[in-house]
Amino acid sequence: MNKIAQVTLLFWITKICATTLGETAGDLLAQTMNVGYGTSSLILLGIFLLVLAGQLAVSHYIPALYWATILATSTAGTTMSDYMDRTLGLGYATGSLILVSLLGLVLGLWWLREKSLSVTEIRTRTGEVFYWAAILVSNTLGTALGDFLADDSGLGFGGGALLIGGLLAVLVLAYYFTGISRVLLFWAAFVLTRPFGATFGDLLTKPTAKQGLGFGTEGSSLILFGLLVALVLYETLRRKPAGVAEPGSIAAR
Repeated sequence: MNKIAQVTLLFWITKICATTLGETAGDLLAQTMNVGYGTSSLILLGIFLLVLAGQLAVSHYIPALYWATILATSTAGTTMSDYMDRTLGLGYATGSLILVSLLGLVLGLWWLREKSLSVTEIRTRTGEVFYWAAILVSNTLGTALGDFLADDSGLGFGGGALLIGGLLAVLVLAYYFTGISRVLLFWAAFVLTRPFGATFGDLLTKPTAKQGLGFGTEGSSLILFGLLVALVLYETLRRKPAGVAEPGSIAAR
């Protein structure tokens, strides 16, 4: 039943790439193709549920399927956050507060049901469902936080990315030099890498007049997709036999 990726440096690199692609791909569908946030959210949620069904059905870890599910949560999270914040008019700050509360609720229910929030040893179907629910909400939250930092805070895309990068560096130091729970550090890092991906995605796609690099949603999505495929292929080829731990994997406390 343990069908999730081991938390190594490669995991975080791939995760940032997947969430950044989720940002650009979600914007490509909703904005560039003019599908709209509401319709895009329904389409992408449907894709997420289909991919998730495949992930739940398999009996072992398959890198391509696992990261396809992560990507599906990221793209759906992008458009759902934008629907809440822009179409419904809640704003980035209010949307973020709602999603923080929802993430806390999911993690709380997970703990009450499983007595664990481990991301290295998920052995039950219920735990697996809670895991993916938490990932979907955290990726949706990350979009709202990234937009808040880039637009409402006055930091801009580059400033927002630098702030999140600094916070992630603090978490790395906490991992190596403190006894803080690795599970707590994982979820903090998982949430923060999403707005990092969101602000970095905006940096890639937005025109230079808006402090972006001007690659557009199409060009940025193509580049990021190629990078993600390369990372997943590399992980697939380097996987060790079952039962052999990857070097540097993070054990839950």
